[in-house]
Amino acid sequence: MKCLDETTMGIGRAIRPIFGARLLLALAWRARLSAHAEPQEAALCKSQGYPVGTASTWFTDVCMRVGSFSHQGEIWGIFGGRSSTLQPSPQALLLGKAETEPAYRWATEDQKGLSVDDYLQRQPAMALLVIKDGVIQVERYQYGRTAEHRFFSNSMAKTITSMAIGLALREGRIQSLDERADQYAPTLAGTLYGETTIRNLLRMSSGAKFEELYNGADDLARYGASARYGGAAAGAVVIHSRAYPQGEKFNYASAETDMLALVLRGATGQTVSSYLEPRLWQPMGAETSALWRAGSDGLERASGNFNATARDYARLGILLANDGARPDRPDLGEILPRDYVIEATDWKKHPPAFAPRKATPYYGYGYQVWTFPGEQRRFALLGVFGQTIYVDPGQKLVMVHLAANATAKAGQTTMGREVGALWYGIVTHYGRW
Repeated sequence: MKCLDETTMGIGRAIRPIFGARLLLALAWRARLSAHAEPQEAALCKSQGYPVGTASTWFTDVCMRVGSFSHQGEIWGIFGGRSSTLQPSPQALLLGKAETEPAYRWATEDQKGLSVDDYLQRQPAMALLVIKDGVIQVERYQYGRTAEHRFFSNSMAKTITSMAIGLALREGRIQSLDERADQYAPTLAGTLYGETTIRNLLRMSSGAKFEELYNGADDLARYGASARYGGAAAGAVVIHSRAYPQGEKFNYASAETDMLALVLRGATGQTVSSYLEPRLWQPMGAETSALWRAGSDGLERASGNFNATARDYARLGILLANDGARPDRPDLGEILPRDYVIEATDWKKHPPAFAPRKATPYYGYGYQVWTFPGEQRRFALLGVFGQTIYVDPGQKLVMVHLAANATAKAGQTTMGREVGALWYGIVTHYGRW
């Protein structure tokens, strides 16, 4: 793997490498930090070297969380299938690295002036990157993880799946988002999801009665048990009741992203990985191959299960911050369709039911992406246990946060509030919220 720390993308100012005494000071500071206990390291099984779980323990056993969330793509037997590989770009997007970290500050209700160091001492983040104008401002790792590890996406993969739908729409493989899913995925004929439009699957508004609690006894578990042996189409059969008409209300249901993968395969004749490798992963300048877990039917479990390095997640964030274009390669044009990216990520492009503070108490929901309240377009790729990519297109600002939180829903711990406060502090470091 090439070292990109001393390079520049050609946007913003040139970055000079750190030499001599300054390098020694930086290394000493890193060593000093690593000597301190990291958050929850005992529960995360540092004493066992952060072990990797099995197909039955990787998601639920907190002892296995760090190891599994940085090796999920390699664990044998998950979902009864293997991992698909997306090969990297022959011309990686070069990421410059700032000589010193900005003095970002964030606050809680009772503490002001907290730093990036404070955040990492409080929260079990495996990786934290901040990128401004294509230049890495912060790059930190904990628990022995490094820039070489591939980190598990959880539901951040949903946004990647959405972008595949946008590409198929641009190519005419999908004629309209208002067509029914079973028009492209005949295996969904006769199911609730088959009768749902692609647009309503993108907005998670099928109307299906679906509860997602991550407790092993919810509708997600019921769907997953059926899908394990028969693929996503078999999982769809067990979701058969509507709580309300489609298109009226947001209700988070990971199964709906898997239905989009079936639609994409029917429309293109390809799996999500094979379709996106030459259209997204390589053109955006990924430096490292990505792994995407597939089920027994050979189709990726598109609601999550994507694995990539923190820097390649940053490259994806940069692409989204630039509305689908690669800032160092204007000759490539729109890698992702600009109009689709904006529609997917701007709450004003959707009905009021999907607006921030309407869809949920805080976030809105676009096309498989979370939208922030406020007039400025800001959005997030979110996954359980603290996986996030925050994007501010106006400031060309991206934050990648990959974590091993104690609970699936970060809002059930202090992480939910504190990662949001950190992002707010970083955004306001450069301008107004």
